[in-house]
Amino acid sequence: MKANFIELNPGAIFAQRGKNKTREDFTNVDIYNLSNIDLTAYNCLVISGFADQDFLYEQRQIILDFVNARKILIFSGNLVTDWLPGGQLFVPKKINSHKDYEVSIHKQHPIFEGVLEDDMTYNKGVSGFFARGHHPTPEGAEVLLTLPGDTPITYIDRVSTKGTILVHAGSDLFGYMKPEINKTTDRIGPQLVKWVHEEIAMLQEEVTT
Repeated sequence: MKANFIELNPGAIFAQRGKNKTREDFTNVDIYNLSNIDLTAYNCLVISGFADQDFLYEQRQIILDFVNARKILIFSGNLVTDWLPGGQLFVPKKINSHKDYEVSIHKQHPIFEGVLEDDMTYNKGVSGFFARGHHPTPEGAEVLLTLPGDTPITYIDRVSTKGTILVHAGSDLFGYMKPEINKTTDRIGPQLVKWVHEEIAMLQEEVTT
């Protein structure tokens, strides 16, 4: 099944830089129009950490209903209000050296296939851009990436709702859409899109069986 993405535009200047890079399937809408949008045509909701999370808390029932319709929610950022089903608030990583930001692949997964840990950890020799902390995971969640100490930074939650929630405690994973920096992280965006298509097909198949 082809996935139709809807992305909430938070209006923040930093959120505009990578907006809609080769995202032909994406519909980008003003976050404050969420309650007026018919979401039935979409099956993947994309929210960034630049979003107004006080507003998202007010709209949390809409978000819950969307995912419970056997759909996908992808959030990249730091949770600061309790709007995300199954989510817990962001916990900053205690840092003693740059090595505390080193990313490890906890479990091999198609989203990060062929992506080197060092390419996620370092950007022009500096660490900390990919993730600087974590969200405690719901029991039964699938952890994909960690920081030192098995601190989970990216996980898939198929237990908190009838749908699927992907949470990444860092910058927008869809920002890695074009081979602009010639690193293995260029694979993340396209592979994430492919995974969404496959996950939606699985969720919808479960409805009909």
